[in-house]
Amino acid sequence: MPRSNKIRDLIMKLYHHPLSGNAHRARLFLSLLALPHELVEVDLMTGAHKQPEFLALNPFGQVPVLEDDGVVIPDSTAILVYLAHKQGGGWLPEDAQGAAAVQRWLAVASGELAYGPAAARLVTLFGAKFNAEEVIGRAHLLLGRLEAHLDGRDWLVGSRPTIADVALYSYLSSAPEGNVDLSPYPRVKAFLARIEALPGFVPFARSPVGLSA
Repeated sequence: MPRSNKIRDLIMKLYHHPLSGNAHRARLFLSLLALPHELVEVDLMTGAHKQPEFLALNPFGQVPVLEDDGVVIPDSTAILVYLAHKQGGGWLPEDAQGAAAVQRWLAVASGELAYGPAAARLVTLFGAKFNAEEVIGRAHLLLGRLEAHLDGRDWLVGSRPTIADVALYSYLSSAPEGNVDLSPYPRVKAFLARIEALPGFVPFARSPVGLSA
């Protein structure tokens, strides 16, 4: 019994919420890597992320947080980088140019994606006080740039999937929930389908709001 308890203690824990795209990108990558992990749901609706126990893990009070045998990694893109370095497998290129290209898309995930498709979804799903027309416009600007970038490419960087692709998937795939129509972007839709075909893929929870209602 002590041995099994020790094994269980060593399993990674992912503190998440099922409607968080940031949390989903971390969960998706853990699954793509086939890493055993425990999902610990943080009840954002009751403010569990603002309680002392959770703030000890992430003082910013945000999900996701990864706990790995005493190592605590807050922030979804930081978790992607941590796991890619730890597990290898080509998810984060080691050459300077490839690593920089991935970092560029991680910045997009935290910038244009967060303030475009993700923000538009927050309006319909949680009543966030963003200007819906403005954030939908940002979403289409990003989608147009992605559509052009994916001309002749299967993946954002190089010839195989990287954490750049994982970082963009969740909020791109859920964009219709924020009234962002993906139909004008066939390359983006094909890109999302390629990620969904990867072994270990886990879907992002869907909500009947916006164009998905």
